Amino acid sequence: MKTDRILVADDEDSIRWVLSKALTGKGFTVDLAANGQDASRLFLQKDYLLAIIDIKMPDLSGLDLLSRFHQEKPATPVIIITAETTMKNAVEAMKRGAFDYITKPFDLDLLDAAIVKVQKAGEMSGEVNRLKEELKEHYHLDRALIGQSQPMQEVYKVVGRIAPADVTVLISGESGTGKELVARAIHFNSRRLGKPFLALNCAAIPRELLESELFGYEKGAFTGAVERKTGKFEQAGGGTLFLDEIGDMPLELQAKLLRVLQEREITRMGGHAAIPVEARIIAATNQDLLEKVRARTFREDLYYRLNVVPIALPPLRERRQDIPLLVTFFLEKCREKLAIATEDCTPEAMRLLTEYDWPGNVRELENVIQRAALLSSANFLTPADFPSLSKEGENPSCNGDSLESLVARKLEATLLKMDFSKIDNLYGIVLEQMERPLIRILLDKTRGNQVRTAEILGINRNTLRKKIQTLAIDIKKSL
Repeated sequence: MKTDRILVADDEDSIRWVLSKALTGKGFTVDLAANGQDASRLFLQKDYLLAIIDIKMPDLSGLDLLSRFHQEKPATPVIIITAETTMKNAVEAMKRGAFDYITKPFDLDLLDAAIVKVQKAGEMSGEVNRLKEELKEHYHLDRALIGQSQPMQEVYKVVGRIAPADVTVLISGESGTGKELVARAIHFNSRRLGKPFLALNCAAIPRELLESELFGYEKGAFTGAVERKTGKFEQAGGGTLFLDEIGDMPLELQAKLLRVLQEREITRMGGHAAIPVEARIIAATNQDLLEKVRARTFREDLYYRLNVVPIALPPLRERRQDIPLLVTFFLEKCREKLAIATEDCTPEAMRLLTEYDWPGNVRELENVIQRAALLSSANFLTPADFPSLSKEGENPSCNGDSLESLVARKLEATLLKMDFSKIDNLYGIVLEQMERPLIRILLDKTRGNQVRTAEILGINRNTLRKKIQTLAIDIKKSL
């Protein structure tokens, strides 16, 4: 019988004191344990509304304690708290049946919200399956998705909860946020581990070929079909089929995909026999599917069939605190695969990387780091190794910056590359490089009208003509 009693297990006196004071102040009865053995003994002796346990304790880890608790009393919810914000811990905790996962230092409001959910839920759903040991060395979760930010922690929780269940998942997020990585994490934490994971980009395959790629075809189904070909649904078998950019699927194929999800069977092109579909379907999109539904370019019934469990991936600009972790990971990857010597970024370079908005998200960051590491011969990357990040117009975050700050940023990056022992007219060089694009842009805007261009610049027309000649500006290219 459930009571208002809560078990708190943590080896830190301060954490036990804070939680005890906060929970008793809300009317709960609290039992405290400083180690895993005491927590286990108390848990077996009494009935609890829930248990709050630290993941790291001297005699018994919180994860092992979690497994023991669920073996003895699977209906009692357990909240894991930890200072180690790795994806592996988050996913493993949720897989072992944790009700929630909270990182230190934590806001007591988050704990309050979790307790409210416990009271409303009543009891936990069934324990999830453990990741099969034989594949752990081949697929490391910590190396698949990188991030300690709160948005990523929430993603890890959902992955841990839904991976063992055979539900359809719809992953949304901008290009480059790692949608396929999430799909793979779900697959490799499910009972389908060891079976195929197939990915198909619906936007990359011509409309006329997409149907045959998905469903396959019989010999003679069309001109050129000289033999039977199985499609991705059959090839996936009992594994997972990942349909990327599902928003670009033609309407006629959307109807056929809906039938697959409803009937769990397909028919090859040119065939008549119904073939059972065993694969789990995970779809992904970088578009607003609800908007496409309203525009009647995406089927509403298919949207709701796909959107059983939605996972929204945050863009990199909304989890900037993860950028240093990603940079470290990508540099390590470069050292392993490309045999480069680059170890890290200077604080100035890291600040530049962190402030940039990354419209291409994690994929763009990886490409930029790899390019900089390949071209640099130094052990540490500097702002000069990332010239494209300082160019006006390339960084959306620069929209609110002053022109002076933009120029200063680019100028600083340029000066770092210069050998001042060979320069005696820096002012003239910089001024010329500023004047040339300024005049060229204004000539473009005025369609080559030199009178109007001179007026905008605040100089007379003769001065403008002289500058055009001196700076070798091709007027024809400016028209």
